Amino acid sequence: MKIFLWAVAALVGIVVVLVAAIALFAPVSVAWRGMLADALPWLIDAPRAELAVVESQLTVPAGYSLSLFAADVANARMLRVTPTGDVLVASTRPGQIILLGRDRDGDGTADERKVLLDGLDGPNGLDIAGGYLYVAERSRLLRIRFDAEAGAVQGDLEVLADDLPGGGNHWKKPIRFGPDGLLYVVVGSSCNVCIEEDERRATMLRYTADGEFLGIYATGLRNSAGFDWRPADGELYATDNGRDLLGDDFPPCELNLIREGAFYGWPFANGNRIPDPDFGTGRDAVIAASVPPVFEFRAHNAPLGIVFLRSDRHGPYRGAALVALHGSWNRTVKDGYKVVSLHWREDGRIESRDFMTGFLVDGNVIGRPAEVAEDADGNVYVSDDYANAVYRVSPGGTAMALDVQGRGQPDFHPRPQADPARLVEGQALFDTGACLECHTVAGGNVDGRVPLDDLAKKYDFAALVDYLEHPNTPMPPVTDAEARVALAEYLLAF
Repeated sequence: MKIFLWAVAALVGIVVVLVAAIALFAPVSVAWRGMLADALPWLIDAPRAELAVVESQLTVPAGYSLSLFAADVANARMLRVTPTGDVLVASTRPGQIILLGRDRDGDGTADERKVLLDGLDGPNGLDIAGGYLYVAERSRLLRIRFDAEAGAVQGDLEVLADDLPGGGNHWKKPIRFGPDGLLYVVVGSSCNVCIEEDERRATMLRYTADGEFLGIYATGLRNSAGFDWRPADGELYATDNGRDLLGDDFPPCELNLIREGAFYGWPFANGNRIPDPDFGTGRDAVIAASVPPVFEFRAHNAPLGIVFLRSDRHGPYRGAALVALHGSWNRTVKDGYKVVSLHWREDGRIESRDFMTGFLVDGNVIGRPAEVAEDADGNVYVSDDYANAVYRVSPGGTAMALDVQGRGQPDFHPRPQADPARLVEGQALFDTGACLECHTVAGGNVDGRVPLDDLAKKYDFAALVDYLEHPNTPMPPVTDAEARVALAEYLLAF
């Protein structure tokens, strides 16, 4: 008997060692490596968040500043900003909701930290409405009275629903109140790819604020970990993670325009209605009726949180969507691990740009952005569940997040007395006027286009304002006086 017990113990020990070895050392092309690393995070020494900011050169666009808002926030996931500017964080594995106090002293970091709720079962979804803090656990939807001014909860937790599908591959429950005052809840799939037994899996559900279940809102969403309403048109957009184990470059992850009653393809189709090799055969009619994504991220980038920027302080970034790309595990070469901005063009195209990068350095992961949120002042918060951190990205300086990407990255020197709001308006006029068709920002004549970086040598501010009213052809006149002032302010900064 003792020999048998010793043999069992030895076998268990070997299995444990193999699991740890795969999770830590196997190449990412080994499918189970990523799953084990995610399931056993305590096996991996995450970098200190201070290194991610100070030494690993996280970068943001010109006109933005970056700070480490809070470190040592274990498994920081979902974020919500309170009406008073405090930041709530779902610390999922420890089972806590943490309040990070707003930065009143201007040093870029949270002024306080306290645990609002503890002992929760995998909290991830967060939102605030009607004087309540709403929380979604693995299988329950809860709320509790919340005093935003005091930054404190009051009374006992109220269970609104206790039968949400729990467990499985995608058990976290993102939640958000919509403009209609209803609560939207995402339930991810239980598997990589399968036919679900519970019809609520891989869907978006809808509830009243008091917890009355109103039904399934949309289906075929494998893992829509983030969603938000676009202010420009009120439409609901959600990220979605594509399935694994079909190679490095397929299928794409998705951004979907969510409509009530629509079906988005999973598990029968991937990307733009491409039949799934496991479950797509014989499903032609269902696939044809599915809604394809409006934008495709690269395969395995794992888009999670999304927020549309609403503050005027973002200048040309206002109205863009920031998306946290959590990063790939099921890929030979790692990809993702950054925050991107999505920009809607007049022709309907959606363009992606890097917004916050540096989480992946020479193939080494130093952070995994999970969620993004914006406060009333335009500060953007990014959670990182690998470095256990929350970062703050703030529009600031006289550039006011002016976007010179793709324009030669010239030195930008606004006049000391320049009004930041005018600079933002000036850039908008510059962009909508298609000025780059006839001009370059810097570097001399290019293809006959006239550079703008020497305007300050030819004109002072008043003279340039006058010139814009009666310019040389083919430049059209700027008839509005305020527009001339804004455009002149912007042009003289180059």
